[in-house]
Amino acid sequence: MVAIITGDIKNSTAHNASKWLPLLKGALSHYGREPFQWEVYRGDSFQLETTPEKALEAGIYIKACIKQLRNIDVRMAIGLGQKTYAAKKITESNGEAFVNSGKCFEGLKKQNLAIKSPNKKFDDHINLLLELALLTMDHWTPAIAKTVVNTIENPSMNQRELASILNKSQGNISEELSKAGFDEIKKMMQFYQTQLQNL
Repeated sequence: MVAIITGDIKNSTAHNASKWLPLLKGALSHYGREPFQWEVYRGDSFQLETTPEKALEAGIYIKACIKQLRNIDVRMAIGLGQKTYAAKKITESNGEAFVNSGKCFEGLKKQNLAIKSPNKKFDDHINLLLELALLTMDHWTPAIAKTVVNTIENPSMNQRELASILNKSQGNISEELSKAGFDEIKKMMQFYQTQLQNL
């Protein structure tokens, strides 16, 4: 089973691509290599292949990377399933995961991040949690987003170590992660991992 994330940048025309495109490409490069595992196409759309275990973290990480800029956001659909055809470019590959990702993406209305797998019950559980998490994540400020990015990139660092690389106080880091809802997001990611085992 693989995970395919299909996404696009919201409000991209209101922002200079030279600002958000490097952030997007950097985030995608964190999870794979271009163009076999990720590609940016049609200007502001992108697709990434990763493992089901990494997919939710990747979605949250991409969102945090983009939200380091003000008044810009990203919409993403995670599709889980089989990959039946592997092309040299991710956008030409095919299979159930790609179909689920595409259908899920077309169905995104107000929600900026959702998932579709072969199991509806799994989807209902995770999408409800995502809807609640997005009440916080959609309102991350650039400073909070930057702290989230660095926390995901350095999972073994404590707040004191994060504070030193971000030139902030430990109190700042603690406050920003609290405003980001990061502990709750980590719990959601752990719950997602346990549910994946039942898929």
